[in-house]
Amino acid sequence: MVNMMKLMKQAASMQKDMEKAQAELAEKTVEFSSGGGMVTAIARGDGTIVEIKIDPKVVDPSDVEMLQDLVLAAVDGAITQAKEMAAKEMSKFTQGLGLPGM
Repeated sequence: MVNMMKLMKQAASMQKDMEKAQAELAEKTVEFSSGGGMVTAIARGDGTIVEIKIDPKVVDPSDVEMLQDLVLAAVDGAITQAKEMAAKEMSKFTQGLGLPGM
C-alpha cells in the first residue's frame, strides 16, 4: 500500500510538472521563413500562429498563387517546428515510463 501511495504522489507531481511545461511552451515561439525570408511565420509552442510577416516586395497582384504558396510553406514550417519543440520538451516526462506512443 505504501508503494501505491508513493506512486500516486509521483504521478501527481509529474502531472503538475507537465502542466507547467505546457504553459511554458505556450509562451515560447519558433520562426520559419520561406522564399528566402520573404514570408515568415511565428508560432507558439502550443502550435498557434502568432504572427506572419510578408515582405512587400513579394506582393505581386499578378502572381497571388506564389504568395499563397510562400505563406502556406512558412506556416507549415512554423507549426512543424512548434510541434517538434513541444515533443522534445514533453519527452522529458515520458522517458523511461515504457508508455506506447509517447
